[in-house]
Amino acid sequence: MSLPNLAPIPELYVSYESAQKLKEEAGNLPSWDLTPRQICDLELLMNGGFNPLKGFMTEEDYNGVVENMRLSDGTLWPMPINLDVSEDFAAKIEPGQDIALRDQEGVILAILSVTDLWTPDKAREAEKVFGANDIAHPSVNYLHNAAGKVYLGGPVTGIQPPVHYDFKARRDTPNELRAYFRKVGWRRVVAFQTRNPLHRAHQELTFRAAKEAQANLLIHPVVGMTKPGDIDHFTRVRCYEAVLDQYPASTTTLSLLNLAMRMGGPREALWHGIIRKNHGCTHMIVGRDHAGPGKNSQGKDFYGPYEAQELFKKHAAEIGIEMVDFKQMVYVQEKAQYFPVDEVPEGATVLDISGTELRRRLAEGLEIPDWFSFPDVVAELRRTRPARSKQGFTVFFTGFSGSGKSTVANALMVKLMEMGGRPVTLLDGDVVRKHLSSELGFSKEHRDINIKRIGYVASEITKNGGIALCAPIAPYTSTRRAVREMIEQYGAFVEVHVATSLEECERRDRKGLYKLAREGKIKEFTGISDPYEVPENPELRLDTENVEVDNCAHQVILKLEAMGLIAV
Repeated sequence: MSLPNLAPIPELYVSYESAQKLKEEAGNLPSWDLTPRQICDLELLMNGGFNPLKGFMTEEDYNGVVENMRLSDGTLWPMPINLDVSEDFAAKIEPGQDIALRDQEGVILAILSVTDLWTPDKAREAEKVFGANDIAHPSVNYLHNAAGKVYLGGPVTGIQPPVHYDFKARRDTPNELRAYFRKVGWRRVVAFQTRNPLHRAHQELTFRAAKEAQANLLIHPVVGMTKPGDIDHFTRVRCYEAVLDQYPASTTTLSLLNLAMRMGGPREALWHGIIRKNHGCTHMIVGRDHAGPGKNSQGKDFYGPYEAQELFKKHAAEIGIEMVDFKQMVYVQEKAQYFPVDEVPEGATVLDISGTELRRRLAEGLEIPDWFSFPDVVAELRRTRPARSKQGFTVFFTGFSGSGKSTVANALMVKLMEMGGRPVTLLDGDVVRKHLSSELGFSKEHRDINIKRIGYVASEITKNGGIALCAPIAPYTSTRRAVREMIEQYGAFVEVHVATSLEECERRDRKGLYKLAREGKIKEFTGISDPYEVPENPELRLDTENVEVDNCAHQVILKLEAMGLIAV
């Protein structure tokens, strides 16, 4: 490969003077408040990370990317980048119109000149881009249950980048990294894409990869959006900084990438390669099951282990970046050092700790051996993820009206308060309706908003080490999943399906709600005129028919004890 071209790449920002003028004019434009994912996309559009894109994709570009990973001019680009908006907002917009793009505090970041507005076939997008229309995939779930129904496309005029208050010295635009590489004379740079903390195997792998490529190393972790349940980026960056001095001086640098990952496997690997090329890299490490989202609805991996490497190899020359194979590193006990898995001496004892096993050891406060990770990294992880018995958690009861959710939750609250140690808060459906959601009705949209409010409050309680007990009906799988993702960033989420039959709930009906629903006097009533989606894999399923409340609450206590959340 020839020497890299480290000349500046195009950005979409206008001059300071033009930006000030546009800010003044933007007051008369329709405004769209960007979601966290859209802010990540916009930042990389504006600073050249998504070069050659000049804005959000037109319908023609989108169709080309979905169908064959090509923009309308034939340029390779594997991932759709569109501004998804609500139908209500789209109804006020026409092609040819400018809109102001603002962050969540209302600060204007850019102007979008709308050229295209359309309703995409999201099932088709899921099949072609992610390989399956399966909501077990986090991006397919996002596509159907979080993203707006209408897409806007058109060129972007950048006014100012999003503000980041954290790790400012570690955040570099593509042009800032290119200038750094020019300044220090790095001609060959291998990028390491990561969304996890670095342990000794990663350090060994990256060191060997850089040596093999005769290149310097850029540790380039994603700090925008990763997979739900991942360790937060604040903890991860502290872990990366703790590992930096394990590399030879002046060979390695750390820079943060504000990317919203899609967990798109092979296509995502190509996308990562193009982004790293824009940042001035010549090589990229592509791992086994690179950017894989885990298991599908049938319990199988979404992508083959080497699909990403194969697709990357096929297009590496066109992207202009070389792939360095991920060599799985394992610890050989007799040699007291790491070896690539295919170079282990015959008969040697191989030691390894999986991600699941690491999480278990952290959760239970067990030893993490020095051969596996660095003491400073383990210390950082323990600070953020203390043993489960010291973490906050949420117990989320779901079931029909009258199933006994609130009764069991109240009994559980008393038992937990009797034990002491952590504050306990009950977020009962009726109480929440009175204090948090009094203005909401009972349409699907309003019920979803109500459940998400409960989830948000529970996540704050969990984050601060308390126990939240929630007892709404919560009939929809996608909403329960959104609440789980909100809470699992901070602690455990224990879903309890109170599986009392509809007949028994009607028989118990003290308020006469089922009778009114049968008569059509209450619309969209769960179990009568609106569906209840039964949880497939709750942590616990309770049958309250002919069972004492005390016994039901005790079953939950036993489950919490088995999960290590309480010590009885």
